[in-house]
Amino acid sequence: MKLFLRDHVILIVTQIVQFISIAGIFWLAGFRNTELILYCMFLGCFFLVCYLAYYYLHHRKFYKRLTEPIGTLDESLQKLDQAVISEKLGDLLTSQYNEYQKQIAELNNNQEEHLIFMDRWVHQMKTPLSVIELMAKDLDEPESSSFREETARLKTGLNMVLYMARLRTIEQDFHIKKVSLLKLVQEVNQENKRLFIQNHIYPEVKANQEKILVETDEKWLFFVVSQFIQNAVKYSVNQANKIQISLDKNDDRVTLEVKDFGVGIPKEDQKRIFDAFYTGKNGRKFNKESTGVGLFLVHEVIHYLGHQLEVDSSVDRGSSFRVIF
Repeated sequence: MKLFLRDHVILIVTQIVQFISIAGIFWLAGFRNTELILYCMFLGCFFLVCYLAYYYLHHRKFYKRLTEPIGTLDESLQKLDQAVISEKLGDLLTSQYNEYQKQIAELNNNQEEHLIFMDRWVHQMKTPLSVIELMAKDLDEPESSSFREETARLKTGLNMVLYMARLRTIEQDFHIKKVSLLKLVQEVNQENKRLFIQNHIYPEVKANQEKILVETDEKWLFFVVSQFIQNAVKYSVNQANKIQISLDKNDDRVTLEVKDFGVGIPKEDQKRIFDAFYTGKNGRKFNKESTGVGLFLVHEVIHYLGHQLEVDSSVDRGSSFRVIF
């Protein structure tokens, strides 16, 4: 109703001014029959109200559509009424909807092509890196270690790109099965043994049961634990010489915790550590190559897997990241 009145306010004001002007002209011309003048003005206002009421009732759906937000894009294609302006607006919305769908389809195709390209490119880059690693073994120290250290960093970066690309289609990349947490942690530690050696930090694994099985995706959980361990090592350099990996099963609750005794996360950064590309104070101060992508991916993966993620941290006392199954 408010939109209707705003749309017709000029008409209403014009009619009222017109009635007053005509009555004034009759009065100045010597026609002083007040009752007849008021009666004519009443008739004019009555017909104006009747017209406005008819117009509003006939176009009520049209004005309602303009004032209420659209829930879905398909709602914009619904017919309003038979008025010319309504039909033209419907045609405009339909053409806009079709153009929007066309652009969305083009963007999706471009994104799909980009993801396929990135996936293939990463796999292609892994081959020459593996060759470089083999060639580095024939070098003397410390050149050999330096080469392998740099290739390891390149592999980590390429894997991050690959996981970032796969995140868009993560729903299609699940394979849920029973996974042994202790075995998975040992495999992650084996994968990162060079990182431990280079930084003089060793992992301490604790489990209240040897055989703890959880239902999850092994590949994605491997990535999550790797991120926790790599971050724990990076932010423990010159602060501590170990990290703790704890596995705990209590009734139907299983917890995997990676704890370090490093620099810790400032309180003001703790709410944003899972934001994409957010590096925080520690990333700028202790790890110049931090991208802010790792924990973002971890948060998204844990969400899709249906697990819980908890973080505790204190400055200069370390951090604890827990996955609860």
